[in-house]
Amino acid sequence: MCAVSPNSRELPVSDPLPIRVVALYRFTAFPDPAALRGPLAQVCCGLGVKGTLLLAPEGINGTIAGTDAAIDGALAAIRALPGCAALEHKESRAATMPFHRMKVRLKQEIVTMGEPHVDPVGQVGTYVAPADWNALIADPDVVLIDTRNAYEVAVGTFEGAVDPQTDSFRDFPRWFRAHRDTLLAGKPKVAMFCTGGIRCEKATALLRAEGVDDVYHLQGGILKYLETVPEANSRWNGECFVFDQRVAVGHGLAPGSHALCHACRMPVSVADQASPFYEEGVSCPACYHQRSDADRARYAERHRQEKLAEARGEEHVGAKIADRD
Repeated sequence: MCAVSPNSRELPVSDPLPIRVVALYRFTAFPDPAALRGPLAQVCCGLGVKGTLLLAPEGINGTIAGTDAAIDGALAAIRALPGCAALEHKESRAATMPFHRMKVRLKQEIVTMGEPHVDPVGQVGTYVAPADWNALIADPDVVLIDTRNAYEVAVGTFEGAVDPQTDSFRDFPRWFRAHRDTLLAGKPKVAMFCTGGIRCEKATALLRAEGVDDVYHLQGGILKYLETVPEANSRWNGECFVFDQRVAVGHGLAPGSHALCHACRMPVSVADQASPFYEEGVSCPACYHQRSDADRARYAERHRQEKLAEARGEEHVGAKIADRD
């Protein structure tokens, strides 16, 4: 949406973690999201904020990063949008800017499920605060469902959670309908969670539309839980995959140990980083046998160019994380 100068990644480093990273979403009716796009992009670009914001008739979703003052300005602009005054967000810190540019995009949905009859604005489940989440999921009458995709679940999840093993959030409705009877057998309550709260909120709207009434979801998602629940009391295992160059975060939203494979865009654990099939910027155990020698040579050259650009303090146009759900 906006141009950046080659050195625009440079930010003050007086604070050990000078970059403020904000994840946000709000289900609200935008009759004309296209009219909001230009002014919002102009504000964010003018402030030096980077990241991605999605606008759709059902609301706004995204993650942005910048200095504290810049993020304050961007959040003020977002909360001025129709129905967004009460918008909540999740925060973490980063040592360097985790995004390469600012994008404001128009979408049919701010999180794609492909179920036009589902109404996340008017019909959703019951919010559960992170402080009350442990008690809920310990209830034997509750079935706990992770609404994220398989590659995210592999990085970390809650104890006892059901993994739908989906490749895309579009697969979730079909998975639920296929397994509904088994999931709900003797379990009258359903609790769901996701990274920031948006997918599980929409998933509760799906279940409500499907006639399931006793449905709950983690308010603020995994990120708010990891931010606010002490590790000693946590029922979370592993790290949480995030959709930026940090790759994953742990308790307290501290940076995690996973790397990102720039060939297949999958998270790579510490153990897999020790594999002979892992080469930074080139391959990982998940994709090594799916790529040719020519592919890997091309990735290696791209990675070399990225490192050269980084050494010069410039941005490499090909260095970006893939968009996901």
